[in-house]
Amino acid sequence: MKQFEVNFDGLVGPTHNYAGLSYGNVASLNNASAVSSPKQAAKQGLKKMKALADLGMVQGVLAPQERPDVYALRRLGFSGTDAQVLSHAAKQAPAIFQACCSASSMWTANAATVSPSADTHDQKVHFTPANLTNKFHRSLEPQVTGNILKAIFNDPKHFAHHQHLPDNEHFGDEGAANHTRLCSEYGETGVEIFVYGRHAFDNSKPAPKKYPARQTFEASQAVARLHGLRDEKVVYVLQNPEVIDQGVFHNDVISVGNQNVLFYHELAFHQTASALDEIKRKFGDNELHFIRVDEQDVSLQDAIKSYLFNTQIITLPNGSMAIIAPSECEENPAVAAYLNKLVTLNTPIQEVKYFDVKQSMRNGGGPACLRLRVAMTEQECAAVNQSTIMNDALFERLNNWVDKHYRDQLLIDDLRDPQLLIESRTALDELSQLLKLGSVYPFQTV
Repeated sequence: MKQFEVNFDGLVGPTHNYAGLSYGNVASLNNASAVSSPKQAAKQGLKKMKALADLGMVQGVLAPQERPDVYALRRLGFSGTDAQVLSHAAKQAPAIFQACCSASSMWTANAATVSPSADTHDQKVHFTPANLTNKFHRSLEPQVTGNILKAIFNDPKHFAHHQHLPDNEHFGDEGAANHTRLCSEYGETGVEIFVYGRHAFDNSKPAPKKYPARQTFEASQAVARLHGLRDEKVVYVLQNPEVIDQGVFHNDVISVGNQNVLFYHELAFHQTASALDEIKRKFGDNELHFIRVDEQDVSLQDAIKSYLFNTQIITLPNGSMAIIAPSECEENPAVAAYLNKLVTLNTPIQEVKYFDVKQSMRNGGGPACLRLRVAMTEQECAAVNQSTIMNDALFERLNNWVDKHYRDQLLIDDLRDPQLLIESRTALDELSQLLKLGSVYPFQTV
């Protein structure tokens, strides 16, 4: 039976904007209040999805969240018509209003943690939406994320869905952005690696001092328990607190794995040697490649600016691996030189493909942020909602949908426009029909 790793990319929403909401994410803060282009952002994402599908990869689409989140604003005491809620919130609490307009659901690496059936106790694919409690604007996402995942992976014979962890910083969970999996083949039992930033119940352990550690050890353990993972196939690794304080807000900004390859910066982890030894031991006798990028070759700051490690590593149908990198990697001399050298080394990574995803990069997320990886067997893949799988027809329909509903430019002040809310809901209602999701948004069930 064939096995696949399917990338489900987040479709950029019609209210894509730069609000600079993510403290600890340098790119997000640097581009706060810049003019955004929802249409261009959505098309850049779709182009990347289609390119991967054309390479022979199985590629899926995840729908965006509804924004502005009027329901959250009502919970916070703003009342009246939708137009009045938007107006009152924008005037009385502009920071809260902007948080309820966040475009961040496009980064579906934060949508959930996924464990394939080869790793779980009941041999089903398990999903736990991330609670994202460290950031208010992202903590609004888990319920609708869960709705969308259930609508895509809707066969209980193959898929198991869990509620997100308790909404408390002690169980801060950032999803797949702090989780990776190593294996020989996608359908074989692998080693699941949870990278965390702090211990919530033990202040004596190392932790960053400037920026928050978003993922806790306790949250990682909880997800592993929910998914029924075996202790002998799970590794918990502490992220280097010093790199978090330099802007490495998630592990996928400093390391990325695929099959038997772990690609990481030498400063990524705390006590790196012991962490790698445990991974080797639990991985077993099969060939394993640790590709370390030294500070002298690519500085931490160059890695952050270019998002070298927020690239995707994919296994092509011919068995070789390729890196899917943002064009910023090609434009950075040190990073470009390293990648040119990497493909000549004796590793499974044989190719680098560059993509323009600047609308996402400016808001603090690269190619790896845009996708949620789901390893599945051929049978499981067939059980997925096929209307969400990219092909020529879906690519054309989604581009036409974007052309019909998205604005070319969006200013922060535009978010208070009640007409934008109407446009967005009209677009999302049509999208949920196009992707055959059913009623996943609150406005569809009121």
